[in-house]
Amino acid sequence: MSQKIDYFDKKITPACEYCELGRDTSEYNMILCSKKGIVSPYFRCRHFRYDPLKRTPKRDDDKKTYTPSDFSL
Repeated sequence: MSQKIDYFDKKITPACEYCELGRDTSEYNMILCSKKGIVSPYFRCRHFRYDPLKRTPKRDDDKKTYTPSDFSL
């Protein structure tokens, strides 16, 4: 039985920054797209293919302060 497992959110905004066709360049924080050439990391086109390994998830900014009573039984 094969089930499709959703590891990532389906509401990801397309951007060349995490497109399968884009490669990082060393100059000016730009992306080298195999279809469009040099583009901004936030550019998007109809050839967008999501590559989950290029995307860095947003950090959870929920910093909690713990007290010693939180760790006692």
